[in-house]
Amino acid sequence: MKIHLTSVFVDDQDKALRFYTDVLGFVKKTEVPLGEHRWLTVVSPEDPDGTELVLEPDSHPAVKPYREALAEDGIPATSFAVGDVRAEFDRLRGLGVRFTQEPLDMGPVTTAVLDDTCGNLIQIAQYK
Repeated sequence: MKIHLTSVFVDDQDKALRFYTDVLGFVKKTEVPLGEHRWLTVVSPEDPDGTELVLEPDSHPAVKPYREALAEDGIPATSFAVGDVRAEFDRLRGLGVRFTQEPLDMGPVTTAVLDDTCGNLIQIAQYK
């Protein structure tokens, strides 16, 4: 068994697609119209057949309170692995990305947390 799909709830799929592709560097894999929204996924360019991230519309009434509670408590919605957290932090900050946690060494892992502009905090992590 392996993880095939995972989701982040986003307040605007177009804005999310731009952020996750143009800023974070993912590539669009699937886009299927579904009425008002789309089945919209991105993947890592390093693993185009790997786990897909669904940019899920946040229209369900439970989503907004859930996301707000996570963000208020500083809890990331998900985590992405990177080769060098400090280099990625510098690159993304240079692109105007807002971080809620600068790179922090925590034993076997270094992490940083960013705001995806779509209602989520996202952790980037480097395992030593």
